Amino acid sequence: MVTVKNAESYLKEKIGEDADDIKKVWETFKDFCKEPVEGEEDKEILFQCGVYDFTGEELFHFDLVRQFTVYEEDEYSHMEHLHCEWLFKPIDELRKLEVSEWSMDYDDIEDFFNHIEKLQEFKIPLNLKPIKSEIYQEEV
Repeated sequence: MVTVKNAESYLKEKIGEDADDIKKVWETFKDFCKEPVEGEEDKEILFQCGVYDFTGEELFHFDLVRQFTVYEEDEYSHMEHLHCEWLFKPIDELRKLEVSEWSMDYDDIEDFFNHIEKLQEFKIPLNLKPIKSEIYQEEV
């Protein structure tokens, strides 16, 4: 069973050597988002992108996130985000793109995925080469 503690390593193993291939990672991420994770009450998936300077340098961030709410002995403890993130040079075509979409705003996860795949914010970066990709999990 997938747990919050092993979610990152589980997803990395499923993705394998294809971490730079956004299309392949997206398909794997979608499948992973349908899998149960021990202790998870609701599926909370986020697609976000935009130009930010989180690293001290302006970059276009393209980020797929699965959020986990962690409880200890039935008490809320914290949240964790598992990211599949790609960074791009902020060319003019990307500077105009910014979106933040949560799966909870849709009737079901398939509606969410279908909506995301139709967004220009999703489609345009698929045809560009990222300068960095990273899969990581953090407490938020």
